[in-house]
Amino acid sequence: MFRIQLEGAAGDFACHADDTVLRAGLRAGLAMPYECNVGSCGTCKFELLQGEIHNLREDAPGLSARDRAKGRLLGCQARPLGDCTIKLRLDNACRPTVPPAMRLAELTEARDLTHDIREFRFRAQGHARFQPGQYALLHLPGVTGPRAYSMSNIANVDGHWHFQIRRTPAGAATGILFDHLRVGDHIEVDGPYGIAYLRTDVPRDVVCIAGGSGLAPMLSIARGLADSEVMQERRLHFFYGARTPRDICGEELLRQLPEFGERIAYHATVSDAAAGDTPWHGNTGFVHELVRDTLMPALSDYEFYLAGPPPMIEAIEHLLLVENGVPPGQVHFDRYF
Repeated sequence: MFRIQLEGAAGDFACHADDTVLRAGLRAGLAMPYECNVGSCGTCKFELLQGEIHNLREDAPGLSARDRAKGRLLGCQARPLGDCTIKLRLDNACRPTVPPAMRLAELTEARDLTHDIREFRFRAQGHARFQPGQYALLHLPGVTGPRAYSMSNIANVDGHWHFQIRRTPAGAATGILFDHLRVGDHIEVDGPYGIAYLRTDVPRDVVCIAGGSGLAPMLSIARGLADSEVMQERRLHFFYGARTPRDICGEELLRQLPEFGERIAYHATVSDAAAGDTPWHGNTGFVHELVRDTLMPALSDYEFYLAGPPPMIEAIEHLLLVENGVPPGQVHFDRYF
């Protein structure tokens, strides 16, 4: 066990030799800045003032050439080799509402949602405590480094952790999950993480926008809204964008929520309706276009939650922030690459 000292009067925290600086700080309840947790976004960068660090991923895209020249490191990829002193700026928006923890979880069920998205259900001892929209890091056998996947369910006392995961061609992690992991097998689940969780204290109606396996955190937010006593007057618009008709999913899961069709509305669109053999008579085009056509001109009246491929996120950011002046504080997503 090592001590990580924050420069100035910010305090210090303990870090196990096999943990990272970022995750140890979050476990201690500190407001460590981060988003992706896997080396891509660069939000968790810091300066090492004293001590020695093992860098888990030398080629992490979250560091620019300028960052490397200045000796900056990524908290999510930094494993201490002894006591250290670091310099970073804490961000209160990242202070964990539920400090992350590691637990052993058993796969209890796996079922297909589409041709390439499967729901994996795990159960661990103790309560499953997390905010709707958060994610966990799954440590899979034979895979170097954990993978970040969002929960699709909501917090519960039975220890259930549900993930809806899209198979990635030639992906090491999804190869293990889809082809080798069996019911009864155990993995380590580390979490919760993420800052794009449901804000129950916001008075605005909610918009969830998902693409691909971004369905999982948005479904968790929808379930959280339906379950929240203080959000019973909030309306929810749920948008799902897919490339082809056979990629569409989510409506049948949302139909299980009370007041679906009344205060909960589902909108789907495909960008290539002619692809494949599945007929499609619904909306066509990109999901940000459907959001624009459905909600204009009152975009600033909503609280937005986003999850999906980077091009989708960028298009929605441009629509909301640049073209229509929606305040950035009303748009929530965890940045992945």
